[in-house]
This record gives sequence, C-alpha cells and structure tokens, in this order.
Amino acid sequence: MKTAKKIILWVVGIICTLILLALLYVGISLTHLVLHEYKPAPLETISITGEASKVPGTNETFSIMTWNIGYGALGDNADFFMDGGKQVNTANKKRVNKNLTDIANAIKEVNPDIFFLQEADVNSSRSHKINEIGFIQKEFSNYGNTYASNFNVDFLPYPLPPIGHVEAGISTFSSYKISNAERIQLPCPFTGILKAGNLKRCLLVSRVPLNNSSKELVLVNLHLEAYDSGEGKIAQTKQLKDFLQSEYDKGNYVIAGGDFNQSFSSVDLSSCPVLEGMWTPGIIEEEEFSSDWNFLMDGSKPSCRSLDKVYSTADKENFQYYIIDGFIVSKNVEVNNIETVNLNFEATDHNPVVMEVTLS
Repeated sequence: MKTAKKIILWVVGIICTLILLALLYVGISLTHLVLHEYKPAPLETISITGEASKVPGTNETFSIMTWNIGYGALGDNADFFMDGGKQVNTANKKRVNKNLTDIANAIKEVNPDIFFLQEADVNSSRSHKINEIGFIQKEFSNYGNTYASNFNVDFLPYPLPPIGHVEAGISTFSSYKISNAERIQLPCPFTGILKAGNLKRCLLVSRVPLNNSSKELVLVNLHLEAYDSGEGKIAQTKQLKDFLQSEYDKGNYVIAGGDFNQSFSSVDLSSCPVLEGMWTPGIIEEEEFSSDWNFLMDGSKPSCRSLDKVYSTADKENFQYYIIDGFIVSKNVEVNNIETVNLNFEATDHNPVVMEVTLS
C-alpha cells in the first residue's frame, strides 16, 4: 500500500511539475511577445537596392506580375494548421530552396518588367532562416528592389511545435528606376496579444519617374488582411482607396496589385465556388470607388488554393480554389491583357497574375 501511494504521489508530482513548466513557458513567451511587439511608424522611408536605370515614358507598354510566394514553404506538399490543415513546419530546407528556384525560374519565363512579391521571408524559422529576398535579388540583379516588413515577431510560441521567429514582408522588383519608396501602415484589427503576434500589414509604395513628364508611375504592392472577421479588410481597403485617389488626383499613373484576400465585385467566381465549411473571401465593391479605377482579376483560373489539404495527393476536381490576386489600375493606364499563369501550385499556394499595360 505504501509503495502504491508513493507511486501515485510521484506521478502527481511529475504532472504538477509539467503543468507548472507549461504555464511558465506560456507566461514567459507571451510576455516576451508583448514587450517586443513590432510597432512600425505610420509612414516610413524605404531604401532602394539594385541597379535599374531605365526610365519609361508615356505611351510605353510594359508587363507587371504579382505573386504571393508563400514564404517558399507552401508548395504542393503542404497544408497549414491555420487553414484547417495539420502542419506547422511545411517544408525542409531542401524543399524551400527548390521552391525558391522554381519561383525564380517561373518569373524568368514570364520576364515581367515589374513584379510584386508577397509573403517573402528574410529571416524566419519556418523557412530555415533563408533570406528569400536576397535569393531573388541575386537572380534579378538588373532590377531595382524595395522591401517592406509586415510580419516581424521575435518568437511565436504557438502551436506545438511553435512557429518561432518570423521576419517577412512584401517586395517590389522593377527593371525601371525607382526614385523613392515608402511604407504606409494599414489598420490592424487585432488587440492585445493577438495584435503583438500578428502581421502589421502595409502598402509598399514605389515611385518611378517618367521621361519628359512631371508625373510618376506609382506602384502599390499590398497583402491585405486574411484572418479577421471582416472589419480589418474593410478598413484597409478604405485606406487603400483614399491613397490611390490622392495619387490619381495629382495626375499620376497608379497601379496597385497583390493578394487582396478578397475578390472584386465584377469578377465571375463561378469557376471557384466556395465549398461548405470553407473560408469565404470578402468582396471589394467596385462601386464604392470612383469611376477613375479599373479592377482586374482573371476569372478563368484560380489564383490561390486552400491549405486545408496537401495538394499533391488531393482530389483536384473537388478542391477549394479562390480568385483573390489582381490589380486596381487608374483609368489613364490602358490594360491590354491580364492572365493568371497556371503553375499547378507546385512551389506556392498561389499562382502568379500577369498584366500588360500601356501608359496613355
């Protein structure tokens, strides 16, 4: 009887110790998270790297691509716990490097004059500390480049295994000379610990001078809210609308593109119906903007796939797809063509969207 009692007390003691250690881990981690919260200023000047020197003129035609590269770790082998999947660590280092190589080769195949990237890591545990912007810069050394952080967390303690350290953002590459760039902070819908551990979404504005003109080509790279209940998307879209209008009113040529995590109201979404129980993207109502804008998404192909299942082994016919990547363009920019390039989500959970335009 005494032996049994000792065993019970020993087991209870171990359990209590483990509970205390878990509580200590959570308490220290959350305190650290709040104390080291990334708090960007409303407006920040962004440095420009690269050697691009071309200057476009009016009546010039060029191509522009936008692509969410899924931090190099969301290829067709991945699902993700926040989207209904199981995985936290979605790719080993070899797979991240393969994804990045495939992404760079796909961009070279399209050969856009300008391209926007979203979800690009520069020093994150989830992508094995690979500087993905540095990787792309080496492949496109004749492009100018701007980068704005939108996810900078010293250590995310959840789930298990934890996400860990994250440094990531959005980046614009241009074969045309960028004269200056700035980061504009967007509203964050979260508070407290959720705010400390979440993205601080922003607009990355890169300005390209034009030959024989006082006007500018204003490039706006963005990645709007995904995990809020809707109010974040609404507030961020309103700030985007106000900024775009202010630039167009100056006479500038304006192109905003990226991952909107929303569809445009004019897009036919019948090719990508939302299945029961799946995440539903918001809708940007185009009528809430002035008549100075055109909204461009390719409704014929999905630009994004769900991460609730691994794609490579899934039923492709009954999978959840979305159309959430595209462009908003001022009416002084003539759009000649827009196309989603179907890459079968091999290297990332998004397909690139490519647009050809002429400055009128």
